[in-house]
Amino acid sequence: MVKKVCVFIGSRANYSSIRAAMSAIDKNPSLELQIVVGSSAVLDKYGAVINLIEKDGFNIVRKSYMSIQGETPATMAKSTGLCMMDMSTIFDELKPDYVVVVGDRYEIMAPALAAAYMNIPLVHTMGGEVTGTIDESIRHAVTKLAHIHFPANKESADRIIRLGERQDMVFTVGCPRIDMVKQIMESPFENINQLCELFGGVGYEIDFDKPFLLVSQHPVTTEFVSARKQMAETLQAIEVLDMQTVMLWPNSDAGSDFISKAIRSYREKNPQNKIHLFKNLPMEVYITLMMKTACLIGNSSSGIREGEFIGTPCVNIGSRQAGRERGENVIDVDNDSKQIEDAVRKQISHGQYISKHIYGDGRAGEKIAEILAGLGKIDIQKRITY
Repeated sequence: MVKKVCVFIGSRANYSSIRAAMSAIDKNPSLELQIVVGSSAVLDKYGAVINLIEKDGFNIVRKSYMSIQGETPATMAKSTGLCMMDMSTIFDELKPDYVVVVGDRYEIMAPALAAAYMNIPLVHTMGGEVTGTIDESIRHAVTKLAHIHFPANKESADRIIRLGERQDMVFTVGCPRIDMVKQIMESPFENINQLCELFGGVGYEIDFDKPFLLVSQHPVTTEFVSARKQMAETLQAIEVLDMQTVMLWPNSDAGSDFISKAIRSYREKNPQNKIHLFKNLPMEVYITLMMKTACLIGNSSSGIREGEFIGTPCVNIGSRQAGRERGENVIDVDNDSKQIEDAVRKQISHGQYISKHIYGDGRAGEKIAEILAGLGKIDIQKRITY
């Protein structure tokens, strides 16, 4: 019997973190892929990731418009509630054998809770990790709802087991994002010099034959009122460094408007700045930029995950990734412009790092599909084990 696997995508981070598994599931004759897209992934404001999914050849079976504007803790909670109502209807129609949720973004609570209430086995990837912000709470809460776990490394798997999860349902497969990174590194995006022309954005015209910085900074939801000041510190460091800079707009977490305002204010006061801003970029483009950049700056997990595999020099700012396993390519600093500036100079001087593959070997998606295809009947009743 073919098993129906429903994957929920709620953001650009969700998609890049599960695309390899989606491809493997789609190709497996024992599995049927169902893709549900919602939250910021359907909104143009955040780059309309749904367009990238369709461009990659995937068939989207349902869309959920559930994001309330405002980007505050209250709107995050309300959006999650709306999404849960939508997910219950969608799951009732699709009748999946498994629901797959990714990582720790706030919107995954909705499909996770809906699946749990509806007695649908829940699959969770990238659980067991340690970070800052509300993501830490979301991640472990979903672990306790999930029946099948696909952590990225042994340390994460051990934490999941210590949380009382069944050891035989914890499969250390690596991070699916690394699968795509490996493929892209073998065949990078060729038209990088036409990036601004191809993907628009606003700002300075980057010459990719010369050194450039790459910035990806998002709000920390537990510190969201400080988001504007935190971004201002990063922008001040970039101004002093005086290098071409590719920057992505922040995600939809509480505080993103503060970061956006800090960026707009900086651009108005510094019209000669060397920053080019993009809403969103396909993964093959972003990874190619990571391969070429002099330094990745911000608080995105990409510097820690993909960056370690690629060897990208990374300056990680603040508490958002606190506790996550990291390689030698990362220097951690506070939200302080001088610390950021000094760390970036040190990383530029060092150059590329050698990877130790702490987030997998690039076969996670294939392993996930094989395991799901081979699993027998799942005991839906969750119990703490010791």
